[in-house]
Amino acid sequence: MIPPEKSAAVTRGLCEAFGVNEFKDIRKLTTRPTSNLVFRIVVRGSPFLLKIATRAGDPTRPFACMRAAAEAGLAPHVWYTSVGDRVAITDFVEEAPFPVTDALVRIPAALRILHALPPFLEVPDHLNTSCMFLMNKGGAVDGFIEKFQAANILPEGEREELLARYSQLAAVYPLHDPDMVSSHNDLFKPDNILFDGRRVWLVDWEAAFLNDRYADLAVVANMVVQNTPEDRLFPRRHS
Repeated sequence: MIPPEKSAAVTRGLCEAFGVNEFKDIRKLTTRPTSNLVFRIVVRGSPFLLKIATRAGDPTRPFACMRAAAEAGLAPHVWYTSVGDRVAITDFVEEAPFPVTDALVRIPAALRILHALPPFLEVPDHLNTSCMFLMNKGGAVDGFIEKFQAANILPEGEREELLARYSQLAAVYPLHDPDMVSSHNDLFKPDNILFDGRRVWLVDWEAAFLNDRYADLAVVANMVVQNTPEDRLFPRRHS
């Protein structure tokens, strides 16, 4: 399953992490052609996660963010990373059912720890794929809006109303430096939040960077908050 050109890189990782040059079992976890390669492997009777970064881009930032999160107890333990080989090996999380009542308490607590970490690196606007992208200013946002207008996705009246409301929001949204914190930015995907029956783990740190503290909170709230009282309590559990 491992591409032949990555075989030597994986062997180097196994040797450095565990003092072995092979694993006993492997199962591919990714199915989309555009995804990085992710495998469950077994070494000395224990499961681990092997990731091979195949997408374009330097893995330095995501690997560094992943290590920082792991040291804070938010991400699985990191056994090995190599930016040059684009390979990482971490603990494998055996998932358990995650009741919404638990998620409402545990996820804000995990995000509170994440947002208190030393600042992650920022990224250029065109790489900011979080829900806060449109609150930025500059050529990337201007280009996106121009493409949206040219696509004629909505009737003209609705499009103009949407853009007018967006302009009002962007004009008053408080982009204060103290609100910019280390953020995951890819919690839209439920697969990036794992629960092992005892604690929450956040995985896949490719989109991690410095962002508005409410970006992660809003995305998760949209998935787990079900009524007005919960809507009010959710951000307070993060404070």
